[in-house]
Amino acid sequence: MSSMSLRRAALALAVIASLAACDRGAPADKAPRSAAAPAPVAPAVGIDLAGMDKAVQPGDDFYAYANGSWQADAEIPADRASIGVFYTVFEKAEKRLAELVQGLAKSDPAPGSEARKIADYYAAYMDEAAIEADGLAPLQPKLDSVEAITDGASLSRYLGGTLRADVDPMNATNYYTENLFGLFVGQGLEDPSRNMGYLLQGGLGMPDREYYLSADKDMAANRAAYKAYIAALLKQAGTEDAEAKANAVFELETKIAQAQASVVDTQNVHKANNPWPTADLDKSAPGIDWAAYLDAAGLSSQQTLVAWQPEAIRKLSALVASQPLQTWKDYLRFHALNHSASLLPKAYADLRFGFYGTQLQGTTQQRDRWKRAIAATDGALGDAIGQLYVKQYFPASSKAKVEAMVGNIVNAFRDGIDQLAWMTPETKKLAKAKAETMLVSVGYPDTWRDYSSLEVKADDPLGNELRAEETEYRHQRAKLDQAPDRKEWWMTPQTVNAVNLPLQNAMNFPAAILEAPFFDPNADDAANYGAIGAVIGHEVSHGFDNLGAEFDADGRLHNWWTPADAEHFKTAADKLVAQYDAYEPLPGLHINGRQTLGENIADVSGLQAAYNAYHASLGGKPAPVIDGLTGDERFFLAYAQTWRTKMRDAALRAQVIGNEHTPGPWRALTVRNIDAWYDTFKVQDGAKLYLKPEDRVKIW
Repeated sequence: MSSMSLRRAALALAVIASLAACDRGAPADKAPRSAAAPAPVAPAVGIDLAGMDKAVQPGDDFYAYANGSWQADAEIPADRASIGVFYTVFEKAEKRLAELVQGLAKSDPAPGSEARKIADYYAAYMDEAAIEADGLAPLQPKLDSVEAITDGASLSRYLGGTLRADVDPMNATNYYTENLFGLFVGQGLEDPSRNMGYLLQGGLGMPDREYYLSADKDMAANRAAYKAYIAALLKQAGTEDAEAKANAVFELETKIAQAQASVVDTQNVHKANNPWPTADLDKSAPGIDWAAYLDAAGLSSQQTLVAWQPEAIRKLSALVASQPLQTWKDYLRFHALNHSASLLPKAYADLRFGFYGTQLQGTTQQRDRWKRAIAATDGALGDAIGQLYVKQYFPASSKAKVEAMVGNIVNAFRDGIDQLAWMTPETKKLAKAKAETMLVSVGYPDTWRDYSSLEVKADDPLGNELRAEETEYRHQRAKLDQAPDRKEWWMTPQTVNAVNLPLQNAMNFPAAILEAPFFDPNADDAANYGAIGAVIGHEVSHGFDNLGAEFDADGRLHNWWTPADAEHFKTAADKLVAQYDAYEPLPGLHINGRQTLGENIADVSGLQAAYNAYHASLGGKPAPVIDGLTGDERFFLAYAQTWRTKMRDAALRAQVIGNEHTPGPWRALTVRNIDAWYDTFKVQDGAKLYLKPEDRVKIW
């Protein structure tokens, strides 16, 4: 991933899931709603009745029952790898961003203003004629720097100079980056009073180590296509002996993949707690000239860095010394081209899309230029755009209603702790303290980023991107040794996602996800609690999943469980692992229940908390029947329809292999563990999804 990509955040980033698309709310091309509160109307059902398939028994396939007709009719756009609810909401946000950014471009903002930087960044990206005319010239200084490498010290200095900020230590491979390592900055695992730097593994051009190591025939095809892509990109740039150099680069990346820790190991925070004195790095991880590396990275003053994947970092450092210098130079030349190909002439961009888009995701059409320009501008100047977004599109009434829902769900979760028969009073007290002190932020942050140090030129699109990445790195690096800010956001308001931040004991719910069909201020409460309520419950529960439960109320890595409680938790978690291991999205390809455990725990616990909060919100009154559906039916249907997803096989395979989230259709089956679902849909023993009461997983 690019260092500008804020896909998941903080130490145990717990995002909602894969982005996909469909609509059971307002059409995506509906005119943007103003920030004024909407006029009161009768509650809508909030359910896509036409998308259901009532010929399916809910107890046999609840996902198909809720989404079968939609699944049969939905068509994945040529420029997308998937379609579903997330894409519907994303598309709405994208069109709003286009109105804002393109509007600024027409308004002639004042020089030096953030509005001018937004307008110029977008304009530069859209100037395809200038990009074609410039050729490789904008990238030439970087290519010259690679060519100037003459020994181990200068190689180490180059690697240190290209170190960039990474906000995702839980991602095992740092997608699509030429950086051998990444740097995450966050509060200390054992000392929450100050921020520390975490060194992360990186260095691969394909999404995960399994793409290099798996014997699966589809992975073998990906490897062949990747080698061909390396050669084609090097050849396009005029590199001599491109085929031979591509083979050498691929072999080097294979060794990097063999050195890397797996996704499951990367998720084990106890394996990550390795403070290494920088003075001893030459002994801890020999091979790199660490003095040169740290100096170039601007980290010479750091006394300690935390090695997140220590064995991988040792092995990667050893490769720097053991592999031929020319191979490293060819590797770095390829990755410099690969990283910037989207902002080079069309021939380069097309080659990149052919591999990453068509080969790895199955998409057959490049996204429109304006969409890519909006995404790039948003990535570089997210908070500046975010201020405009919430002012225009996020009414105070929605913020207040969602905050009330959050309060209800946190209360339901806290009350649920009291009802846990297996948990000792000592552990209950600490768990409740953590729940009560969670910092929940809805819509947007209290403070905004300052982009005054970012230079943006209307005629330098590639330079803008590289300077934006360096600005982000400097922003993160400046936090080292400072007191952590619990209120810091790790997503922009216009991001269609949500996040739990265990180190901060905090949650962010951006404005853009608080839209129909996730949240509709005019919809019945049952649908809202089943959709956005389950999302909220999911994020609350991340504070208590297999990773979040390792952190106390202050975000400190701390064992606050009694041995008996910890053993019960492990037993329940193992049952959930086995449940998800049994799912088979593609022939021979099963979900990895251990890899997806944290997200699955959050789904189960979050859905139960949202259900309890919904019933508490009724105040003892019966829920109305709307369109023939009871309140509980609407609640569970809204949940299942939230996860409607249709994916290309290549994208589905990529998610199962390298992502910590279970694909949407199987997340919808979380209902199997909720007792109320059985009563609501009259699911009896003999149904395919039926679990005996003792087999239903109840962790929180």
